[in-house]
Amino acid sequence: MGQTARVSAVVWTAAGSLLAWLWLLLGQGFFWRTDVRLPQRREPDVWPPMCVVVPARDEAAVLPAALPSLLGQDYPGRAEVFLVDDGSTDGTGDLARGLGRRHGGLPLTVASPGEPPAGWTGKLWAVRHGMALARAREPEYLLLTDADIAHAPDSLRELVAAARSGGFDVVSQMARLRVESVWERLVVPAFVYFFAQLYPFRRIGRRGTRTAAAAGGCVLLRADAAAQARIPDAIRHAVIDDVALARAVKGTGGRVWLGLADRVDSVRPYPRLHDLWRMVSRSAYAQLRHHPVVLAGTVAGLALVYLVPPAALAAGAAAGSTAAAVAGGLAWLIMAGTFEPMLRYYGQPWWLAPLLPFTAFLYLLMTVDSAVQHYRGRGAAWKGRTYARPEAVPDEG
Repeated sequence: MGQTARVSAVVWTAAGSLLAWLWLLLGQGFFWRTDVRLPQRREPDVWPPMCVVVPARDEAAVLPAALPSLLGQDYPGRAEVFLVDDGSTDGTGDLARGLGRRHGGLPLTVASPGEPPAGWTGKLWAVRHGMALARAREPEYLLLTDADIAHAPDSLRELVAAARSGGFDVVSQMARLRVESVWERLVVPAFVYFFAQLYPFRRIGRRGTRTAAAAGGCVLLRADAAAQARIPDAIRHAVIDDVALARAVKGTGGRVWLGLADRVDSVRPYPRLHDLWRMVSRSAYAQLRHHPVVLAGTVAGLALVYLVPPAALAAGAAAGSTAAAVAGGLAWLIMAGTFEPMLRYYGQPWWLAPLLPFTAFLYLLMTVDSAVQHYRGRGAAWKGRTYARPEAVPDEG
């Protein structure tokens, strides 16, 4: 009787996982497709003025590979770059000035806002300072981009053309992250896959939907929409600032588009598992709103969706339960099948797809570690700063 009950529990659990995957396959905005690229666009007759804002903190290692790509943009209208040095200790500001003199191109201003006041993240304080400098030039669009992002020469004109043609207030591209080390190959494509699962790109750009997200490495923002949504003041304490920005703009009636990039690339290396672990764990618990019940539900959901299929297949085969083995195997097959397009986008072999349960287990551990670090007072730590949860931040009224 006990053996039968255990087998029955495995069958029902495997069936639940299979149902979850059938719903994800068909009912979650086709999140697994990788064909959401810049929408159809036509070049405007008159190119609007725009400014690029680059917050940078201790970015001397990556700046030489990224900043020249912005300075070398072939944008037909008036454009300039504002790099905001956020208290760097590695000479980021001086390096940026030197790169500006050496490469020429778009005008470059390097400034520093000083330490952020209570209630602000360092990045958003730097963005605020850069946007204030940019407003004096009266731009129609602002490109918020990170210091490790390299843009193709036509990136600005393509983004502006897409925004103008589609009537979007935000056009964001998820930069293609580096995948060279073993751990990058395992973890990075899954990172983007999980993000798309949470925020299906097709839903973001569709009118009348509440789904909103952006990718902080490349966010084109209409200046009037930023003012209406009070960006960045309204999201000043947000650790996951790109999603918060998109929600704020969409909440005021703005239109948001997010898709995968073709020629916008991150040059930041994550050679070790430790580096990737820090990237994920620093904000994972913030994504769950620092709520232990949501954490428990997330862990259970990850286990059901990603860990149960291979476990059920193995348990069913060992116990002679065809139902458990078939349900687990089908769920695992759907999982791998939906992951393969993202691997192809990143130029990785298909046989990495069945390893997704292992990578998901790593993400589960990273999420738990994020919560542990939060309760130890080291949550949301990045480059020497640790940020409080929003409820602990004093409101400016």
